[in-house]
Amino acid sequence: MNPVELIIRKREDGALTEDEIVFLVESYTRGDLPDYQISAFLMAAFLNGLSRDEALALTRAMLNSGVVLDLSGVAGTKVDKHSTGGVGDKVSIALAPVVAAAGVPVPMISGRGLGHTGGTLDKLEAIPGLRTDLTIAEYTSQLADIGLVMIGQTDEIAPADRKLYALRDVTGTVEYIPFIASSIMSKKLAEGIDGLVLDVKWGRGAFMRDEGKARKLAETLVGIANDYGKSAVAWLTDMNDPLGYAIGNWPETREAIACLHGESVIEVSTLVEVLAGEMIWLGGKASSAAEGREVAREMLSSGKALAKFSEMVIRQGGDPRVVEDPDVMTAPTIAVDVHASSSGTIDGIDPYQLGRVAVDLGAGRLAVTDEVDPMAGITLLKKPGDSVQQNEAIARLQTLRRDRIETAAARIAECFSFGAGASDRSLMADRYVNGDWTGESVPA
Repeated sequence: MNPVELIIRKREDGALTEDEIVFLVESYTRGDLPDYQISAFLMAAFLNGLSRDEALALTRAMLNSGVVLDLSGVAGTKVDKHSTGGVGDKVSIALAPVVAAAGVPVPMISGRGLGHTGGTLDKLEAIPGLRTDLTIAEYTSQLADIGLVMIGQTDEIAPADRKLYALRDVTGTVEYIPFIASSIMSKKLAEGIDGLVLDVKWGRGAFMRDEGKARKLAETLVGIANDYGKSAVAWLTDMNDPLGYAIGNWPETREAIACLHGESVIEVSTLVEVLAGEMIWLGGKASSAAEGREVAREMLSSGKALAKFSEMVIRQGGDPRVVEDPDVMTAPTIAVDVHASSSGTIDGIDPYQLGRVAVDLGAGRLAVTDEVDPMAGITLLKKPGDSVQQNEAIARLQTLRRDRIETAAARIAECFSFGAGASDRSLMADRYVNGDWTGESVPA
C-alpha cells in the first residue's frame, strides 16, 4: 500500500478500509513509516473525522499491535475500571480492593500523571517499596493468587498506542473522541478483561470540560467494549471542584486508605461505592448494581477491603505498615497553611489551577521524565458550601521547594471563590448502560 495515497484520501474526506488502517498503524509501530507521514494522517483524520468502522479498525489495529492477554485460566469474571482523570481522583486505589474482596478479580493497568492531574501509579508508588513494574507473568500469577493486581503499561501491551499518543501530544491532535476512545480501549481490551466500568469526567478539573463531549465519549467507549463482547457501564462525573480533600501522591493515597479504614471521605466514598457496585454486578457477585453497592459497603465496614489492599501491597513489595497506620509515613516536607482573603461562603474551588499549583510544588510532572515528590501536594481544609472568616485557614500546602511557597500560597487562595454558597449538583450525573442513558444521578 502507498501511505501517501491513503493520506490524500483521508485529506479529501474519503474512507479507509480496515486493512489500510492496520497497514498504517503496523508500519508506524515497526518504524517503517516516519513521524511526518503518520502525523499527516492523524491531522487529516482529526479534521475530517473517522467513521464508526474506521474508529473500530483503529482500535483493533492498536490492540493487536502487541500482546493481548489471555486470562481465561484465572477463575471468575475479570472486571476493571477506567477514569478519564480529574484533580484529586484517587478512587482506583480504594475501589479495586473493595471489588476484589467481594470475589471479583480486578486486573488493573494504570498510568502516570501528566499535566494537571495525577496518575494512579505515582500515588501507589508513594507507598515505600511498592512496585508497579511487574512482568506479564507476575501480573497473571498475582491475579490468579489474590484476585487483585495494579501495574503500569508494559512494553508488550498496545505499543502502537504509546507511540501514537506521544505524537498526538505534540501535533495538536489529542482532543478527538475516536482517538481518545481507541487509546483507552486498546489498552483495556489488551488486559484480558470481561467487563469494564468507566468514570467519564467533565468540568474544570477534567481533561474534557464540555459535558456533551464527555457524554459522547462515554457512548463511544461503551460501544467499543460491547462490540468486543465485553459488558460495560459508564457514569458521567462532575469534576468542577476537586475530588475529596487531598491533591498530590501520598496525600491522595492516604485519603484512599482512609476510605478503606471505613472513614467517610466527602465525594470519594460515594464514587467508590457506586463504581464498586457496578463492578461487583458485572462480575456476577450481585444481582444488580444497587445490590453491588450494599456488598461494597460490607467489604469496607468488615475490613475485608483493607485486608485485600494490604495483601496486594505486600505482594508488590510495599510496606504494609503505612496501610495499617498511615501516620508512620514520614518524609522531609514543609507544611504551610493558606488563609482566606475574605469572609463568606465558598461557592467553588478551581480544580484546574489547584492541579497546576500541585505540579509546581513537586506533586506532578511537566514531562514524562520528571521526578515527583510523593509528599508534595495540597490538602483542602474547606469545601464548597463551607462558611469561612477572613484569614481563616482554608488549605495546607506541602513541598520541599521553599522558593515556590509564597507564590503557591497566593495562587491557592485565588482558587477559592465566595458567594451565596455551593448550589445543589450531582456528583455523578448520569449512567449509560445497554445503549441508553438511564437518567440516574447521585448527589455531590
